[in-house]
Amino acid sequence: MKKYRITLMVTLLVGIYFVNMSTAQDQKPPAPTLSQAQTPFLTPEEKRAARKNLVVKEMNTDAKGKRRWMDHLTVWDENGYKLEEIEYAVYGQRERLTFEYDYATGRCIRENVYNDKNKLYRIRKYEYNADGRKKIQYNYNPDGKLYSTKVYEYSYK
Repeated sequence: MKKYRITLMVTLLVGIYFVNMSTAQDQKPPAPTLSQAQTPFLTPEEKRAARKNLVVKEMNTDAKGKRRWMDHLTVWDENGYKLEEIEYAVYGQRERLTFEYDYATGRCIRENVYNDKNKLYRIRKYEYNADGRKKIQYNYNPDGKLYSTKVYEYSYK
């Protein structure tokens, strides 16, 4: 009899949980604020303007809040283009990327990838389609020798 009561209680609790979840999903999200409704999408120029001279530090903290360390650092230049991105591990720098742009088109044409010793270990160069999407990524060793290529293909369902 006890086993039957426990099974019945668990069944009822699971049922109540799913009813509450479906009710919560049926609720509409809050209406966007006026500024969000007026500008739901930013142009690339507006995004760059918002990132001029921006530095973003992503910090991690342990569960007790006692230890804190940097996880990621991203730096943009005075034109809003990403200059540098550094990923950290608990021991220090894990990987660092620097970016070069064709400012006429606003596209990244080269990335330099550095290892945890801040030594260059990969160079990535990009070609773009007429619509501005990446077409080919060329990966080079530090000595300039082609290591591999990545071809981007775009399709719609």
